[in-house]
Amino acid sequence: MYGPSTMVAMTELATTLGVVIHDPTPPREICFSRAGCRLHGFDWGGTGPPVLLLHGGGLTAHTWDFVCLGLRDAGRLVALDLRGHGDSGWSHDYRIDTMAADVVAAADHLGFDRFQLVGMSLGGLIAAHAADARPDRVERLALVDVAPGVDFESTRRVRAFMTGLGPVRDLETVLEAAMRVNPRADRASVAYRMSTLFRRIPDGDWVPKGDPRPPDFPAILAAIDRLADRLTGVPVLLVRGGRSRVLPQATAEHLVGRIPDGQLVVIPNAGHNVQEDNPPVLTTALRTFLTHRP
Repeated sequence: MYGPSTMVAMTELATTLGVVIHDPTPPREICFSRAGCRLHGFDWGGTGPPVLLLHGGGLTAHTWDFVCLGLRDAGRLVALDLRGHGDSGWSHDYRIDTMAADVVAAADHLGFDRFQLVGMSLGGLIAAHAADARPDRVERLALVDVAPGVDFESTRRVRAFMTGLGPVRDLETVLEAAMRVNPRADRASVAYRMSTLFRRIPDGDWVPKGDPRPPDFPAILAAIDRLADRLTGVPVLLVRGGRSRVLPQATAEHLVGRIPDGQLVVIPNAGHNVQEDNPPVLTTALRTFLTHRP
């Protein structure tokens, strides 16, 4: 939820990061249900074709806040909480195809006939499945730091950190732990992210919003290995963080070489979480891709 103080803090941080803000109006919350699971997102409005943005595993729709603030002039932006994440409900079904169907259901709920997709990491995999399942509805697809051959081992410390998240009295404790995992990260950005991953309960503790059950990583990695087969019917932009250890440059180039209509953009000064590390440059790349018309 975006109260006045949250919006002020967010817009100040976005400006510090270099984002040019076209409209500081808070987004509108959306809620709907599919197959018994409550789903949640933020409708940022904006001008242009509809764009659905999907976050990575362990993150929330808030990871797109800075990008949405800077991209409202290029599309009608809606950032979704995947099931089991953020303010969406938990589930016993986290299959990729299930979550891809959630994305299409979100478009139905919003009245979008055709739309574009932007997905980071796990969100990119889900977006690719949605585009493959509904080529009649998905116009363009931007993938952020995901491709067959990702270096899964490089995520070990982050995965251990996320698995260890639990109730805390003070979010500063979580922030300090997060900075130890990634000392190069922008502290203010990490503090903002941690504040969006937790909610406060009546006794004053902060608890993680996400489902604590571990993801099915073997199934996710197997789906990533087959990702290229899902990218044949739609224009694709692959975005790589310039200092990402998860997606090596050669791996990204190899995927783009297999896509009939694909291009690669490398965002400098960004790791795996490109949208948080360098939102202004990512925003520029997305605007160019999403607004391109043959």
